[in-house]
Amino acid sequence: MIKPAKNTICLWFDGDAEEAALFYANTFPDSSVGAVHRAPGDFPSGKQGDVLTVEFTVMGIPCIGLNGGPAVKHNIAFSFQIATVDQAETDRYWNAIVGNGGQENACGWCQDKWGLSWQITPIALLEAVTGSDTAAAKRAFDAMMQMTKIDIATIEAARRG
Repeated sequence: MIKPAKNTICLWFDGDAEEAALFYANTFPDSSVGAVHRAPGDFPSGKQGDVLTVEFTVMGIPCIGLNGGPAVKHNIAFSFQIATVDQAETDRYWNAIVGNGGQENACGWCQDKWGLSWQITPIALLEAVTGSDTAAAKRAFDAMMQMTKIDIATIEAARRG
């Protein structure tokens, strides 16, 4: 008997769930691709034998990619937020997503080539904008509002004033 996780994120794709899962597994630590399930019959966006679902994990979070077809698109209302420890890690994830057909958005957000949104968020940014010094938090926040990819040195400089 299959025992699924109590909570799994189901992400809708247009036929390329397996490609996306492999990209995520190769990009992020503690990520992997599990079972690939093929459709037992024809369905609106595919044929019997096509990949229907892909089980995968992104940084320890269980996901299922569903090849549901072109009717539903990802939007920025859902995103993965990836906490990074330094600029090198921030750059690595950002460049992997944007450099693989993705696009930059504001304030540390980007979208991968499948339209899924990612927040590549340095811990230094979170600490800067949530600190008890409200003037420093505002300076860091204002600096962030001018960025696409987060530059930690600029955030820390703004925080110091």
